[in-house]
Amino acid sequence: MARKRFIVEIGTGADLHGGDVSKAAQRAIRDAVSRSCLCGLFDIIGITDPNEMYIEVKVACPNPERINREEVLKAVPFGSTCLEVVPGGLAVRGLELLELGEGDTIVVAVAALTVYVDVKD
Repeated sequence: MARKRFIVEIGTGADLHGGDVSKAAQRAIRDAVSRSCLCGLFDIIGITDPNEMYIEVKVACPNPERINREEVLKAVPFGSTCLEVVPGGLAVRGLELLELGEGDTIVVAVAALTVYVDVKD
């Protein structure tokens, strides 16, 4: 068996109130997942369980040291996962509304999900 790359999908996510990079990263991951129908893995490759997938998640966001890695990976619905976080994304001044979060920073994260599966050589 050899691990082969099947798809790379990109997503973006934002936290408009409070500057929570983990929340923005989760939204970016969900955005990427929502753009993908991986029917070829089942219909052509023949996997029977979505947990047979290996998903590399790369997130670019402001202040990557603030990412809650465990929480962010909960946004991936299945498969084995690993996470790489790098500086990037965007931070801009927004509007502070205490009912929605602390602070007035809008943060944007970008996520790339790469899906691999094991296939026969």
